[in-house]
Amino acid sequence: MSWLKRLFGIQKPQTAQVNPSQAQQPSTATQSIPPERMGLNGEYDQSGLAKRVALAFDQDPTLDDIETLYVAQAGSTVVLKGKVPDQQILNKMVSVARGVQGATGVETNQVTIG
Repeated sequence: MSWLKRLFGIQKPQTAQVNPSQAQQPSTATQSIPPERMGLNGEYDQSGLAKRVALAFDQDPTLDDIETLYVAQAGSTVVLKGKVPDQQILNKMVSVARGVQGATGVETNQVTIG
């Protein structure tokens, strides 16, 4: 099962991107979408950053869906919770998460190793 399917109950949209450009806004819109709220297709999404991190994990062949780890967000901080097999996997996940537009930090204090 993919990260997106397990965490958010959605299949990967064909046009989904880890770092999408902002969707076209109506001409009356005066504000842009904050990077941490940008969804998989550039639309506003309250959990946009977490979904794009899950998509990034899905796209990395070295990061199989670890069913004991969850991805959330607190503002622009990616929050990883749960358990991973080893420190090397956690380091890779932190690196991938940091590469997602809008992520200003990655919190791992709720992750156990082993």
